[in-house]
Amino acid sequence: MVNPFFKSTGPHNINFLLKSINLKNYNFPDDQITDIKDLNSSQKSEITFFHSKKYADLVKKTKASYCLTSKNFESFLPNSCKAIISNTVLLHTAQITKIFYPDSITDDYDNTVKDIDETEFKDKVKFGKNILIGENVKIGTNFSIGHNSIIEKNVDIGDNCSIGSNVIIRNSLIKNNVHILDGCVIGKKGFGFFPNKDSNIRYPQIGIVIIEDNVEIGCGSTIDRGSLSNTIIGKNTYLDNQIHIAHNVKIGENCIIAGQVGFAGSSTLGNNVMIGGQAGISGHLKIGNNVQIGGGSGIIRNIPDNSKVMGYPAKDLKNFIKENK
Repeated sequence: MVNPFFKSTGPHNINFLLKSINLKNYNFPDDQITDIKDLNSSQKSEITFFHSKKYADLVKKTKASYCLTSKNFESFLPNSCKAIISNTVLLHTAQITKIFYPDSITDDYDNTVKDIDETEFKDKVKFGKNILIGENVKIGTNFSIGHNSIIEKNVDIGDNCSIGSNVIIRNSLIKNNVHILDGCVIGKKGFGFFPNKDSNIRYPQIGIVIIEDNVEIGCGSTIDRGSLSNTIIGKNTYLDNQIHIAHNVKIGENCIIAGQVGFAGSSTLGNNVMIGGQAGISGHLKIGNNVQIGGGSGIIRNIPDNSKVMGYPAKDLKNFIKENK
């Protein structure tokens, strides 16, 4: 994961990290751990986690030095990666992430923002009334922004982009020729927590949102930033109004997604995917290339390339039509 906005407090001693989360039955060499990352992007001297067989192919290739995992999954790890056995892998991962990124739990309003008339952008962009801009914001050429919108801290916007009215953006990398319509919220924290009878435990959200070239985001849509990886919208993808995209979702190129579709966290779409209105995509799924999903469908399992599906649970379109004549 490439993350230009959240800064790690590492390195931290591995034994200090484990004692801090009450895993005290280890006595590793005094290795210094520089960061915590997902399986795909982690490197030597970093720690990662593995909690589901869905990611078995990734864990075999991880370059991390340490991995939080369960006893049943220990054998999947490469020899270069030391296992740290946990009965609550995701909880312990969240606790270690919070040590590296102590400010990633809260998502309060950005108190660094200034009226656009007080910034370097006042003579460079076209803007409406009541526009606020935060710190560490970059904006390219030929940019416009509507009334009552806020670009909070940590946003990089390319050329030929437009932002509508009543939009909030933070922790996002937006490429060229992107159009974000009225009422969108992009880059706020995702819905990640662990239920607890006394107090629910929030999962840190240290990823960002990446929106590639030539994308349009419809009115009232929400795109959450990633937790340990990034949320990505691929080139030339068009989202209709009132779409929700949860943390870590990755949408491919040339996709068309109709209104009120919802994506649960960590699902992946291929290229040239078309989804009808009010469909729901469950978490941690893989939707292949050239897939068509009918409106109102519920996707609860992986969908292979070139499929046409509809219904709940979604099935082959021809079978759905036969059964519903």
